[in-house]
Amino acid sequence: MTTPLRIADIGVTQSPPIRGNGSTQFPSHHSCSFAYFQTVTAILSLLREDLNFLLTNRIPRRWLTQLAGRISRIESPLFTRLSIPVWSYFGGDLELEEAETQRFASLHACFTRRLRPGVRVVDPTPDVIVSPCDAVVGASGTIKEGLLVQAKGLNYRLTELLGDPELAARHAGGRYVTLRLKSTMYHRFHAPTHARIQRVRYISGDTWNVNPVAVKRIERLFCRNERAVIELDLPDECDALTLVPVAAILVASIRLHAIPVAFNLRYAGAEVVHCSATVSKGDELGFFENGSTIIVLTSAGFQHSENVVTGTTIRMGQPLFKRLAH
Repeated sequence: MTTPLRIADIGVTQSPPIRGNGSTQFPSHHSCSFAYFQTVTAILSLLREDLNFLLTNRIPRRWLTQLAGRISRIESPLFTRLSIPVWSYFGGDLELEEAETQRFASLHACFTRRLRPGVRVVDPTPDVIVSPCDAVVGASGTIKEGLLVQAKGLNYRLTELLGDPELAARHAGGRYVTLRLKSTMYHRFHAPTHARIQRVRYISGDTWNVNPVAVKRIERLFCRNERAVIELDLPDECDALTLVPVAAILVASIRLHAIPVAFNLRYAGAEVVHCSATVSKGDELGFFENGSTIIVLTSAGFQHSENVVTGTTIRMGQPLFKRLAH
C-alpha cells in the first residue's frame, strides 16, 4: 500500500495579514519568497522520496538482488577501488579507517569487513543487553496485544513476524527496538548478552527495500521480507531474547556462524535449523551481505536504555536494554 501525497504533508504555513493601528499590513516580499522557497523545497523532497520508492520497489527485486550479489563477488582490486568512492558518494562515509584493512579484493569483502580490535567497546554490565550492531534506531516501544509499531499509523503482528505463536507469547508485554543498518555501516552483528543458541527459524519472503521511505509506505514490511529468527536462551528461563535479521533488496543473504548454511533466495533447506552454540556478550554471530534491519525483542522485565532514541545512531556494544530491578 502506497500512502498518497497530501497537501498537509508539505508542512508550509501561509503568513496571515498583520492587523494593527487600524490598518492591515500584508506580508513582505521577503516573507512571500521564503514561503515559496519552503513550498518548493518540501515538494522536491516528497518527489525525491517518490522517486526513491519507485526505483527500489517497482523493479524486479529478486533478479536485481541476485545480480548485485554476483557483481559484489567480482575479485578485482581495481574494480573495487573505483566502486567504493561511488558507493560513498551516494551512501555516505564508510568509515573504512575502522576496518582491519583498507585493501579489499571485492565489494563483498568491503561490505563484510571486520573492525580493528578495540574499535567497539562492549558494555560489561551484567543486567545490560547491548546493541548487536551499528545502526540507526527506528521504531521502539512495548509489545502490546501482540502488536509492534512499524511507522506512524502502521503496525504489524509479532506472531506473523516470528512465525511461531509460542515464541511470540513469551515476548508478551516485552520491549522491542528496530535497528536499521545503512549500506555504509559495519555489517556484522554480535551477541547482545551471554546466551545459548539452539535453533534458528528461516522464513522465506520478498526483498523489499527497508529504507525509511518504504517503512512508512508498505504495510507489514518486515513480515513480507526474507528473515531469520534467532532465539537466544538466557540463564533465567523466564527471560526471552530474540533477534530477527530482516533481508532486503541487494541484501538477501544472511550468514550465521552457528549453522553451516547461508540463508538466501536459493535456500531450500529446513525451515527450522537446530544447532548448539554458546556465545558471550559481544561475540560475532554473523553478517549481512549489505545493510538491512535487525529487530530485537525482549520479554517483560526489561526497559530501554536512555540512549535509545529514534533517529540516532547506536554502535555495537552500547546499551540497548537493561533489566528492571526485581
